[in-house]
Amino acid sequence: MSWKSFPKIELHLHLEGAADPAFIRGLAAEKSMDISGIFDENGKYKFDGFNEFLTTYENATQALKSPEDFKRLTQSVLENLAENNVVYAETFISPDFCGDRDLGAWREYLAAMREAHVEGVTLRGIVTCIRHLGPEKAREAAFCAAETAGDWVVGFGMAGAENVGRAKDYSYSFDMAREAGLRLTSHAGEWCGAESVWETLRDLRVERIGHGVHSINDPKLVEHLAETGVALEINPGSNVALGVYPSWIDHPIKRLRDAGVKVTVSTDDPPFFNTTMTREFEELESAYGWGAEDFKVLNETALEVAFCDLDTKEVIAKRLEAL
Repeated sequence: MSWKSFPKIELHLHLEGAADPAFIRGLAAEKSMDISGIFDENGKYKFDGFNEFLTTYENATQALKSPEDFKRLTQSVLENLAENNVVYAETFISPDFCGDRDLGAWREYLAAMREAHVEGVTLRGIVTCIRHLGPEKAREAAFCAAETAGDWVVGFGMAGAENVGRAKDYSYSFDMAREAGLRLTSHAGEWCGAESVWETLRDLRVERIGHGVHSINDPKLVEHLAETGVALEINPGSNVALGVYPSWIDHPIKRLRDAGVKVTVSTDDPPFFNTTMTREFEELESAYGWGAEDFKVLNETALEVAFCDLDTKEVIAKRLEAL
């Protein structure tokens, strides 16, 4: 069946990565930029493997030059979320792409993003540093996060190539964000093994892990995640598209859930991976026979581990009940 009308919560969504190719092409044309090399003959993003994906992603962001561009991007993303009945989402936003980590510029970009609005969709921001840009730039990103923490910027995290450096290299940044009252997450266990998840938990003291799928290879880690309640922000469509797993049926999300690990489902960078939250639900139904009760539990888990305040959670809970 189609799950398009079923209410959904998404916790792992990169704002720039959610930009439709047509939107980026339009922005580039307005600026007389030639970034045609990042698109295939069908107008979709073109890449082969994770490293090329990162390059295409970063080249696409070159079309995003101003706060107004990010306002338009956020509006487009909100409209896409509404189309798939996502009632609450947390999006990763990076000062690296918004004023090159200058605090004054970051405030302007952030204010512009917050002007975007679609009725029925609540959006919150998680500021991310980019791991492969190094610890010093991560500190600058964390400073931007700490200075703008509040009711909209609710978290801090780390994205990018997880095989660069060690988690402990970024501990200062996470400590700064924690002291500012921000909730913490970090990508780990997507391309590197279970040990990268252990390191992230130990050295960065996060409460959620982005991806974390290779945790399945370490029974002690799976047990630890289940016991401590650390949630995994799982993106099955992304994992299959990038070849982390060969197919949906081979993906470990069901085994992790059955072992008592808190799992949520998101799209990561949806147009890059030809997915939506609706498609994620449809594929999970096809692979595992999941139905309305399973997706209701996914929503309940996602709302429980969301970084927004209790008042917002109450609003979202009522919205879920009403639909």
